Amino acid sequence: MNLGVLSSGSSGNALVVEHEGKCVFLDNGLSGCEHGKRLQEAGFHGIQPLGLFLSHEHGDHVRGAGVLARKWKIPVFSTRGTYFGAGLHRQKLPGGFEAAANGDTVELGPFSVTFFSVSHDAADPSGFLIRAGGVSVGIATDLGKAGALLVQTLGGCNGLVLEFNHDLDMLWDGPYPWPLKQRISSGLGHMSNDDGAELLSRLAHPELKVCVLAHLSRENNTPELAMASAVRVAEDRFTLLAGSRHAALPSIQVV
Repeated sequence: MNLGVLSSGSSGNALVVEHEGKCVFLDNGLSGCEHGKRLQEAGFHGIQPLGLFLSHEHGDHVRGAGVLARKWKIPVFSTRGTYFGAGLHRQKLPGGFEAAANGDTVELGPFSVTFFSVSHDAADPSGFLIRAGGVSVGIATDLGKAGALLVQTLGGCNGLVLEFNHDLDMLWDGPYPWPLKQRISSGLGHMSNDDGAELLSRLAHPELKVCVLAHLSRENNTPELAMASAVRVAEDRFTLLAGSRHAALPSIQVV
């Protein structure tokens, strides 16, 4: 299985998971052209997309969802809250829409995609557990806190994409207005570097091969600070990478 982090941050998020030439897309906050360019940059050539899965309705995750669905003529999968919140019911979707509740598992080609509930200020947001070929990848970004359900769902993953959104000192000392600082640091906002590291420590196990630190804030974090928090947990047991809003990471072979 190969994981692609095409973009990660508040300006746009887009992921792809590929197995034996087939793939699923997860979120798209990029334009159609930019998404295609980053697929090529990451090394995903000649792929066969099967579907687009959406985590929640915020623009940095769904701004380009309709464009991507129409370009590839693939179905869109999300909770009804995400679908209506994103306004996708007003768009033409040639591949159609398939509603999934958190807790459901969608079987699509070689992929098994499980939706699970996350704590975020959206209508009905989701994280994802993706399995194919005996390998599993867990995706949990845009969440204010991680509960027992998330830890239980993602325990045993070979690859992870976890939120390391902000450094607390940078957030509190930074330029954001007080209500926005409160929203970000709340249980329905975003996880700090310390929160991300604590979650990673609960999910680390001998078969974990890679963790991508995701959704780093441009104003309230740096890759160096996020990595410093995660390194204390990883201790060279698995690979750590930081996602970027500026460019795609090279395709990551999970095992």
